[in-house]
Amino acid sequence: MTHVAIVGGGPAGLSAALFTAKNGLGATVFDTDETWMHKAHLFNYPGIGSIGGDAFMQVARQQVDDFGVDRRQGEEVTGVSADGDGFTVSTEDGDHDADYVVLATGADRSLAEDLGCETDDDGVVSVGVEMETSVADAYATGAMVRAEEWQAVIAAGDGAAAALNILTKEKGEHYHDFDVPADATETFGGMVDEV
Repeated sequence: MTHVAIVGGGPAGLSAALFTAKNGLGATVFDTDETWMHKAHLFNYPGIGSIGGDAFMQVARQQVDDFGVDRRQGEEVTGVSADGDGFTVSTEDGDHDADYVVLATGADRSLAEDLGCETDDDGVVSVGVEMETSVADAYATGAMVRAEEWQAVIAAGDGAAAALNILTKEKGEHYHDFDVPADATETFGGMVDEV
């Protein structure tokens, strides 16, 4: 099974995990739980009138758990390296192999720099609209790729864009993740409209 390692468990990382796992790829999220979401309250996230950052994180984590994501809460990544056939993600607990890596570590760009990803003069990681860095199959999202626009909704979109590009590569054609009501019945046994 194709495996995606996601470093960071905020909106970008969880979005990437959700899109990859629900579409049949293996996904592991390494999350130190240092997301800025713990200080946030969302009034500007489409579909959500008002939700505290902690509550948002609880819902998002449950959503990826429901799709079988291997979420490693508290496991800090100490390094990421490309090895020709993919990536090795190193943590205090050992090494983990992956075919793709999504970096979603907020404004901490050190892993991208260590991996050799190109940056601009301000240290912002350079990516295209698909969120892929100059290192093939390595993606950067959220505050890593933006000097100032650090909104949860933007970060979640970045994570989704990275995941869809990975799925496009894996499927061999442009991939669309478009659900219909019948998908909820098949996946969850009924309509699920709760936030």
